[in-house]
Amino acid sequence: MIDQIFEIVKAHEKWRGKQCLNLIPSENVMSPSARALLASEFAHRYTARDRFYMGTRFTDEIEQYGEKLAKDVFKAEIADLRPLSGHIADLIVLANLTHSGDTLICTSPDDGGYPGMWKEGLAGFLKLKATAFPFSKRDYSIKVDEAQKLIVKTKPKMVIFGGSFIVLPQPVKELAKTARENGAAVGFDGSHVLGLIAGEQFQDPLREGAQLLFGSTHKSFFGPQGGIIVGNRDPGECLKEKIFPAYVDNAHWNRIAALTLALAEMKKFGKAYAAQIVRNSKTLAKCLSDYGFPVICRHLGFTKSHQVIMDYGDMPKARKAAEKFQRANIITDCAIRIGTCEVTRKGMKESEMLKIAELLKRTAIDDEKAETIKKDVARLSGEFQKVQYCFDK
Repeated sequence: MIDQIFEIVKAHEKWRGKQCLNLIPSENVMSPSARALLASEFAHRYTARDRFYMGTRFTDEIEQYGEKLAKDVFKAEIADLRPLSGHIADLIVLANLTHSGDTLICTSPDDGGYPGMWKEGLAGFLKLKATAFPFSKRDYSIKVDEAQKLIVKTKPKMVIFGGSFIVLPQPVKELAKTARENGAAVGFDGSHVLGLIAGEQFQDPLREGAQLLFGSTHKSFFGPQGGIIVGNRDPGECLKEKIFPAYVDNAHWNRIAALTLALAEMKKFGKAYAAQIVRNSKTLAKCLSDYGFPVICRHLGFTKSHQVIMDYGDMPKARKAAEKFQRANIITDCAIRIGTCEVTRKGMKESEMLKIAELLKRTAIDDEKAETIKKDVARLSGEFQKVQYCFDK
């Protein structure tokens, strides 16, 4: 039984870690040092805001240091590392800044918004009136003029930017003032683009009018799986006071230690890392489009994020393509969104994006045998096994 457990983990690490090209935009890799902190002594320990537990002085110190780094990286007045996921960060924000019956404006899942925030997710759970931003599928962006009219008409309690499918900056600057004048709090779910925001290569929501920036710490941001909230003192301090014990009790301090190191890495290496992600995405998108793949937003330069999005028309066609890629050990989601964050963290640059595009073409367009492509995938992956943009030598 014990051997089987280790064999499963070993097989996974060999396959996904060494033999595959991991192109899911929701995933990334930590540095060896950050991974090691997940197995630190902090993994066994508790602390709590009501000082119930003794022996917490170093636990408290690592949290305080992590919050300081987060405030530095995001130029924020407050930071909280306790949310256990981006979804929990969303819940904390919505539950404390809205009431049952209030209107929430965000991007619909039909337009690339996060399903967990929509009617079947948190909006439904909290009994909010989820209302969709007017959205242009062609430009893959919010229609600013129509959105302003919607905000004035509906008087939402909360306006949240961001999305699961995101290739271009959001019009925070254009809409935040209108939202605040009509009584709304303004947030930005940066789950996907948090690393690009930290690296100053996408947009700066807190300077553009958002009061809070929150989301996942393991997508374009290269920390452990978890969540974060940063933002203005008002309403940030209020949120910090409410997190324990309603939303998070044990915040997993080993995770916070690993996140603290990832924040330090982002402060030192974030600009170079994020800039390379965007260059890689643009290179990959253009090459795929030239090969005939249905990449969106060609007229806008394809992408300014870690995502390259293909429009196959419907999910069955996209899933069929994703399954075909998987047989060749090229891992995508079933949308299809292709993410460049993990391969960039492992040191790949524009020339490797051309090779990845060719491998995708050989798989989906040329219909070459998967077993042949697997060898080239493993060869390319094997050349880039060392994590970059970190303090590890």
